[in-house]
Amino acid sequence: MRLNTLKKLNILQRIFKQFTGVLLLGTAILFLSFPAGAKSNSPAGSWKTIDDKTGEPKGVVEIWEEKGVLYGKIIETVEKPKDGKPKICDKCEGALKNAPILGLRIIWNLKKDGSEWNGGWILDPDNGKIYRAKMSLLNDGSELEVRGYIGFSFIGRSQVWKRVE
Repeated sequence: MRLNTLKKLNILQRIFKQFTGVLLLGTAILFLSFPAGAKSNSPAGSWKTIDDKTGEPKGVVEIWEEKGVLYGKIIETVEKPKDGKPKICDKCEGALKNAPILGLRIIWNLKKDGSEWNGGWILDPDNGKIYRAKMSLLNDGSELEVRGYIGFSFIGRSQVWKRVE
């Protein structure tokens, strides 16, 4: 009788060890799936644009990635259309002349370069001009510094956009 109880106890002990091992493995996988403190390592997502001159919100830009290249378009504006007509890019040139602001692609061809994205372009729909661009994430990915410039990076303007949760 005592031998039978010891066998059962050994079996229960092995089952408990296996269960504990599976539980620890599952917990480790779960923690590795969610890096601590990191919201995002990519600018992909929606961003509230903040005017660098006034500090006021201007709209929302959706940024997406295709094959390692970033693009962005305006999906919302603070300024509502007058007379029921959609706002257009009347100062833009070429194919973008009089294009509706909503849905307008304003960022293209940015590629990751270390901790920033650069080598691409950004359109300022307020003046219709196209600038070289670079971006870098700030504050664990909750903010995005966007810089448009001519020629050299130090000749330009920067804005800090806020991630839309």
